[in-house]
Amino acid sequence: MTRALAATPVPVPPAVVLCEDDAVLGGPFAIARFVRGRAIQSRADLDGLDDVAVRDVTARLLEVLAGLHSVDHVAVGLERFGRPDAYAARQLKRWSGQWDIVAPADGPGAQAVRRDGARLARELEARVPAQHSTGIVHGDFRIDNTLLRLDEGTPQVAAVVDWELCAIGDPVADVAMMCAYRDPAFDLIVGAPSAWTSPRLPDPSGLAAGYQSVGGVPLVDWEFHLALACFKVGVIAAGIDHRHRAGAGSGAGFETAGESVASYFARGLAAIAQR
Repeated sequence: MTRALAATPVPVPPAVVLCEDDAVLGGPFAIARFVRGRAIQSRADLDGLDDVAVRDVTARLLEVLAGLHSVDHVAVGLERFGRPDAYAARQLKRWSGQWDIVAPADGPGAQAVRRDGARLARELEARVPAQHSTGIVHGDFRIDNTLLRLDEGTPQVAAVVDWELCAIGDPVADVAMMCAYRDPAFDLIVGAPSAWTSPRLPDPSGLAAGYQSVGGVPLVDWEFHLALACFKVGVIAAGIDHRHRAGAGSGAGFETAGESVASYFARGLAAIAQR
């Protein structure tokens, strides 16, 4: 992230300019420049692309993620962005605590979901691996969190968006989250057939292999990270359901997100059993 005061001239506008001078607007703020591109979010959006375009877009996405993970976060000034070590342990602690808050107390299948969630958390805690790579992780990487250029020959990724979960951490976890979102149950969370769950895209093992083929970090302890990713997405879905049951949320996915939790926990348990 480029740091600059509002009055500082910038010859070429950066993607984001952060101003930390409270005297300008009364608090820190950021300015992002416009990036021309197309968002592919729904299954219908993806179906508007032919097979060659889908193949090329997938390749570009994997190249971008591998490129992000290759950035030296210290060299680009992000050494204070977060702790570089123990990423998996910290994520597990955070999301286990969240599960204790949002686990369903009643309703169809609630007891089984609570049991599987607790079991998956225990299995993960007993198997937390050492961290073998460190870099910038997006935390929410998939096709609908990018803007694509599709009208100038070979498709290109014009921008990556939705950086709220970004941190310094283990890039393997980033790849695992991308793959966990490929589960068809993700459609229940967003409330509609999504582009990223389309059968036209590679399955999780294909995405992982493609990522490594373009120079991504070695996917060490892959099964653990995939299980942790499934646990995280399951807890996120349970949180959406928790807000819905409390009357604090409505809209696409709120009524169905809870139905995805059991599926994600089952996939997580299956992954951790392979480790």
